[in-house]
Amino acid sequence: MARTDRLMRLMTALRRLPAPVTAARLAAETGVSARQLYRDIATLRAGGALIDGEAGLGYTLTEDTALPPQSFSRLEIEALMLAQTALSHLGDDTLTRAGRDALARIVATLPDAQARAALHHTHTAWHPGTARAAPGIDLDLLRTCCWDEVSVHITYRDRQERVTEREVWPLGVSYSERTLMLLGWCRMRMDYRYFHVNRIESLCAGGSFRPQRVPLLRAHSTRRARGSGT
Repeated sequence: MARTDRLMRLMTALRRLPAPVTAARLAAETGVSARQLYRDIATLRAGGALIDGEAGLGYTLTEDTALPPQSFSRLEIEALMLAQTALSHLGDDTLTRAGRDALARIVATLPDAQARAALHHTHTAWHPGTARAAPGIDLDLLRTCCWDEVSVHITYRDRQERVTEREVWPLGVSYSERTLMLLGWCRMRMDYRYFHVNRIESLCAGGSFRPQRVPLLRAHSTRRARGSGT
C-alpha cells in the first residue's frame, strides 16, 4: 500500500473509531505492524494533526487540521446518518465502507455539540427482511469502467435462462430495494438495456468508448422524458 493511502486510512480510522483507539486496533485497521503504526502516528503529528495518547494508552484525534470546520443543522445531521444506515441494505460492502469513512470525515469537522448529535442520532433506516446478497461479479471493476468510460464484456443469463456474451458500454448503476441494475448501451442490440447485475455471470474490461457516455446519457434522459409524457 502506498504511503499516502496508508496515512489516509489511519486518519480515517482515528476519525471513525471510538477514542481512545489502541495501537493494535489501528494497526489492524490499516494493515501494518505495530512498529509501522507508531511511525505513521509520528508522521501525522509532524504534519500538524493533533493526536493525544501513546503506546499502551490508545490514541485520540483532538484536532484534524486536514479538514476545514463545517456546520450542519440537527436535521441535516440526521439525514446524513440516515443515508449511511440505509447503505448497509444494498448488498455492496465496498460502498457501505466508503460511506462510513466519508461520514467519519464529516463528523470529525463538526463542533462538539453537533458531533454529539451525530453520535446520538434518532433516525435510522429499516428494511424488512435481510440485506440483499452481494452480486457475484466485481462491483469495483464495474464502477471503474463506468467512471473511466470503458466497455465491459459480460456473460449474461436472462430470465428465460438463455446465456449470451455481450459487449456493453456501461452508463450507470441503479440501486433499488430489491434489485441492482446496470444501464448500458448494448453493442449486440445497438440500444439501451437494463441488466440485472445478479444475472451477470462474468465481467471483464474492454476498450474505451469515450466520449460517448455523456451524449448517450442525455439521449436516454430525453427518451425517458418523452415516454413519460413530460
